[in-house]
Amino acid sequence: MSRCPVLCLLTAALLTSACSTSPPRDVNNLCEIFREKDDWYDHAVDASENWGSSIPVMMAIMHQESRFRADARPPRRQLLGFIPWSRASSAYGYPQAKDGTWKDYKREAGSFGADRDDFSDAIDFIGWYNYKSGQRSGIAVHDTYGLYLAYHEGHGGYNRLTHRDKPWLLDVARKVQNRAGQYRAQLVVCEDELKDGGGFFGWF
Repeated sequence: MSRCPVLCLLTAALLTSACSTSPPRDVNNLCEIFREKDDWYDHAVDASENWGSSIPVMMAIMHQESRFRADARPPRRQLLGFIPWSRASSAYGYPQAKDGTWKDYKREAGSFGADRDDFSDAIDFIGWYNYKSGQRSGIAVHDTYGLYLAYHEGHGGYNRLTHRDKPWLLDVARKVQNRAGQYRAQLVVCEDELKDGGGFFGWF
């Protein structure tokens, strides 16, 4: 039996895997993100329906945290100024969720097999965290500015107003808020197309 078909299948599988985990080519256009990653829109809809957080808000937070890189991590610290050392935190994946917070999510949401480098789990996590921000910190569901501050500082830190002493963080939160508005305007244009399954390829 020829080994070529087997090798070809393995190569195709590896290429498909690489494409599925690479960041979108245009991270500034929500329509293009969902067109390129043709299952992301459905996962985002599921997360929105699960937790009541809007798709543009969740996607703007993910953009800020990882630029949609599945394996994103904080940079390593340097020992003596040049030796690679430990990372600043355990944050990982699309949502840059820390180990402890991710463990809480899996337990509370019943998503015990969830992975931070899986988009569907990551977007659901962000929706869950925004939902908890409403419960624990009284932040309105469409208040992107407040939701991002709580996402970054944790609910305890947000409630203690730790963000007020971080002008740089307030600037970042405003950028996330602006991006959510940009994403919202873009989604209005293409959402009917996305709901229909993206045209020709949605028929299969």
